[in-house]
Amino acid sequence: MRSYEAAATIEADPERVWAVLTDGPAYSEWDSGVERVEGRIAPGERIKVVSEANPGRAFPVRVSEFEPRRGMTWTGGMPLGLFKGVRTFSLTPDGAGTRFAMREEYTGPLLGLIWRSMPDLGPSFEQFARGLKARAENPG
Repeated sequence: MRSYEAAATIEADPERVWAVLTDGPAYSEWDSGVERVEGRIAPGERIKVVSEANPGRAFPVRVSEFEPRRGMTWTGGMPLGLFKGVRTFSLTPDGAGTRFAMREEYTGPLLGLIWRSMPDLGPSFEQFARGLKARAENPG
């Protein structure tokens, strides 16, 4: 297994952070590192994510878990479990604010081969956490 993760303490309540996190079409309006999200971020929905880290490719994922104001999970990969990515977003109340965490774990028999060809997603994960924090704290 390989993974990336990022976190931020956000001075906004979980409801506000959740509203930003589940508004896929608006991801490109804040410094999310995402060029666009096609589809609706909702339970069981299939969406496509195009990131700045790999702009020529849309990543199809399914919203496999969805618990409003608490977290969600996006799952994607290759058939037969040859390669699988599971991205988990979690929101935890922290005083008057929210602790945000995002982690993506990669597994499967082709992990070694695919991992070598993947760009380093660490900076884009950090960019997403910073951008979410800024957008939730300053909805402007």
